[in-house]
This record gives sequence, C-alpha cells and structure tokens, in this order.
Amino acid sequence: MKVKRHNKILEIIETYNIETQEDLINKLKLAGFDVTQATVSRDMRELKLMKQMSDTGSYKYVVSKTNSTNHHVYNKAITGSIKNVDYAMNDVVIKTYPGMANAVAAGIDAIHESNILGCVAGDDCIIVVTRNERDAEELTVHIRRMIED
Repeated sequence: MKVKRHNKILEIIETYNIETQEDLINKLKLAGFDVTQATVSRDMRELKLMKQMSDTGSYKYVVSKTNSTNHHVYNKAITGSIKNVDYAMNDVVIKTYPGMANAVAAGIDAIHESNILGCVAGDDCIIVVTRNERDAEELTVHIRRMIED
C-alpha cells in the first residue's frame, strides 16, 4: 500500500502544482487513499520532496533531482545483488550473491513498510517475515518486478 501511495504522490506532484500538505491530502483522498497529515508528512520526508518556485511565482512540491538519482542508483545496486526471490506462507526468501545479503536486507528495512515485520540476513540469503501470506506474495512480486527492470 505504501509503494502505491508513494507512486500516487509522485504522480500528483508531477501533474499539479501542490503548494501545501493539505492540497496533497485532498488529491490523495480523491484518488481513494485515506491518509492522515502525519502519514503524508512521513511520505514526503521519505520521498525527499522539497519546495521549488513554480511558473506562477508560488512554491510547489517537487522531487529533489539529486536525491532521486542517488535513490535510483542505490535501488539498482540492491536489485542487481538479488539472484532469486520466492515465498512460503508469510516468509519471503531472497537469494543474493555471496556477501550481499546484509546490504539488501538493509534496503528492505529502509522501506519501513508496516506489513514487513523484519528480516534476517546471512551471507547470501535473507528471510523476510511479513504479516500474512498475501503480504509475502505482494512483496515477492514487487521484488521480481524490480529485478526485471
């Protein structure tokens, strides 16, 4: 859910001149996301949004170009370290190249997704514990898509 919300926030700020958190909350609610100010504030911080002067002379939220590039490079390094991912019940098992499991696990921990309870990394394998089997399946599909891109 958080990934979908983050994608929607990025879509909204690219489409509209969002000047305030209230503007963003209203657009998210129109899109079907029931959010609080605290959630939106946290999302904005995680996405590293900043205010920039718009064409009309007011300020609007934008993605920091330097942060988005670094984030993209970091994601590529992490996903490039993953060899395979699968799940059983509420556990996701991620196979990595030797010595890379801790870095990938740190990337997963940085997501702060409420459906991820935690992960344990060895040298080349990670077990991610999710709240239920559906969450494990969704995370597996998400990671597979990231690997394919």
